[in-house]
Amino acid sequence: MPTSLALRQQIEAALAHRVPSALTPAPRLLRPVASTGIPALDELLEGGLPLGAITEMVGAECSGRTSLALSFVSQMTQAGKVCAWIDVSNALHPESAAATGIDLSRLLWIRCGVPPSTNTPSSISTEGFALPEKYLIPPPIKKGLHGGGFGPHPRNEVKGLSDAVRGFLSPEVTAPRCAEPQRRIKPEREIFEPNPPQQLAPRRKPVVSAKPWPRMEQALRVTDLLLQAGGFSAIVLDMASIAPEYASRVPLATWFRYRAAAEKSQASILLLTQHACAKSSAGLVLRLQPGNALHEEKTVFTGVEYRVEVARERFQPTSTNVIPLRKPPQRATDASWQSRTAWAGAR
Repeated sequence: MPTSLALRQQIEAALAHRVPSALTPAPRLLRPVASTGIPALDELLEGGLPLGAITEMVGAECSGRTSLALSFVSQMTQAGKVCAWIDVSNALHPESAAATGIDLSRLLWIRCGVPPSTNTPSSISTEGFALPEKYLIPPPIKKGLHGGGFGPHPRNEVKGLSDAVRGFLSPEVTAPRCAEPQRRIKPEREIFEPNPPQQLAPRRKPVVSAKPWPRMEQALRVTDLLLQAGGFSAIVLDMASIAPEYASRVPLATWFRYRAAAEKSQASILLLTQHACAKSSAGLVLRLQPGNALHEEKTVFTGVEYRVEVARERFQPTSTNVIPLRKPPQRATDASWQSRTAWAGAR
């Protein structure tokens, strides 16, 4: 009597010309991925960064976070997809982004905290559309009870009333009586002195708030709008220049909402921070180490060597559901790559 394995092979051989591998289940892909453009990192992540999830890149300054994000966005724009870069600290350099291969016509660059230009025209004009000036003027402030125009607030009516009544009923009379002799006051002699030379007042520096709350709030709101609108394959939230004590105060409900929206729209969210703050909402956490300068030349800077470590991966790809009796070989969790300067040339 033929075994089940033999019957399965006979059926698949009979249907091979019509249905290849009819009884062999196709491998289930837990999470679609997209290439980062760095072969060493793609091999480590078995394909690239996950789509429809939050990828958090954690590291210090000059650790390769921005370079890795630019490389990923370059691959997405070259594939004809639209991406967005939310720049919280206004640190993105468009020329460097174009040099990495990013199609700037497919990249939406949002600069948070940048004041409007003073030489803006009275009306904003685009192709076939003009915004009148009246829509750019803020509405006047309404006076009255809670801004409704029904008189002042009762608390403001009693301000200064007690002082006025006390002065009116005071027994002291400041004005002299008519029958009393008036004391003649001898006027003092005026002395004219030359005016001292005028000194220029020190130039006051503009007061800039060190706390990044307005820029962070604007960036989070913009991210919400982009995820709700859809159409973006990758959204980079660049908070690399924000101190950890400020970035860690973002509510966890915000990251959970981003994660649910990313799964629905299949958009890849890249979060650049100095300290991990998305917690369990991040599908992949990459920890980057500070880069080391290459010592190929003694007096010429030729490039930087970066090193990345997979700190957390929510969906690990598995080839089979069978649990082996022996312990499988451990998977590599770190990789390194080099970023070379333009004048160094190919090596």
